[in-house]
Amino acid sequence: MNATLLPTRQAFIKHLCLSLLVALFSFLSVPVSAHVFLASEGGVYFDRDAKVFTFRINLNLEAILAGIDPDVKDTADSPNAAEYDRLRALPPAELQKVFEAFEPKFLQGVNIMIDGKRIDPQIQSVDYPEVGDLTKPRKTIVHFHGDLPADAKTFAFGWSPEFGKVLMRTISARSRTMHAEVLEKGAMSQTLNIDDIKSRTRMDMVIDFLKIGYTHILPKGTDHILFVVGIFLLSTKVRPILTQITAFTVAHTITLGLGAAKVIDLPSAIVEPLIAASIVYVAVENIMRPTLSPWRPIVVFCFGLLHGLGFAGILKEFGIPKEDFLVGLLSFNIGVELGQLTVIAICFLLVGFWFGNKPWYRQRIVIPGSLLIALIGAFWFVQRVSGLG
Repeated sequence: MNATLLPTRQAFIKHLCLSLLVALFSFLSVPVSAHVFLASEGGVYFDRDAKVFTFRINLNLEAILAGIDPDVKDTADSPNAAEYDRLRALPPAELQKVFEAFEPKFLQGVNIMIDGKRIDPQIQSVDYPEVGDLTKPRKTIVHFHGDLPADAKTFAFGWSPEFGKVLMRTISARSRTMHAEVLEKGAMSQTLNIDDIKSRTRMDMVIDFLKIGYTHILPKGTDHILFVVGIFLLSTKVRPILTQITAFTVAHTITLGLGAAKVIDLPSAIVEPLIAASIVYVAVENIMRPTLSPWRPIVVFCFGLLHGLGFAGILKEFGIPKEDFLVGLLSFNIGVELGQLTVIAICFLLVGFWFGNKPWYRQRIVIPGSLLIALIGAFWFVQRVSGLG
């Protein structure tokens, strides 16, 4: 019995060591000083009684002032990196002077619509942070305010693409809960009925975060999609798929919660290359082994921990109030799960249902498909490590 189990143990140890080496290589290959253009976190508050709205936005001001491309993975690779680093080292009083000169252009890029008409907001105040750890971006808080006509019905917000992504929350006086959505760079928010915000229920917020979690997989999460497709390709039978998906779900649920609560906070410049490495590993093992190995669920679990940190990156920036945090977290996670199950269902309908039982399924579908996934994952790995993507 022991002799039979020995090769399995040896193989497990070998594969686990390989996984750890890949992770270590990824970690060491990423510049520790890597900075990303952080998404902005915005909150809109409507007050019918005072006939005003206020908009607080927490943003990576120096990146905007320096003209850093919001899509850059490492600001050190931007042609404007020197200016960005100079601005980040300025004390608050000096940074204020730079922003005041930029203010007209900044306000021109802010697009606030009430009842379909653009209005010109005013900057009420700006909170400039002290110079801190220069290896981390700092956030500046800008407070806007504007008139809210008594008969105003709808509100929408957007800003220039070069200002980056916004994670937006909206709330009204005596509202039960908030509205939340992700605005990709240059996109406008939904046209919101101001009075509906006031009367929103907890279920409305659940639906918001379900949508955010789902769209984080479909269509936006291409790396997570490829990982799930890699899981599916190994076998179209229920047990191997369910075993891996369960391991993946449990793992990313753990780190999603810890990451969103900021208990664990690894920079995306480390997490993203590791996610790409996980895609390569799963695809390569599909090619090397025709069946589910004893160690595969454990490895998938380990990689699921990384993917959970990737999921948490977007959720933790929303600044969800404590009383709504658990509901938002669970709703987002369920949305992610629904997205993953949709990917599995699509794979089954396109491939598994028609070809899963064919004798040539592995040679014609699994191996070529996994090879393609491995190549894409390897490209992303190199791209993310080098900071070019």
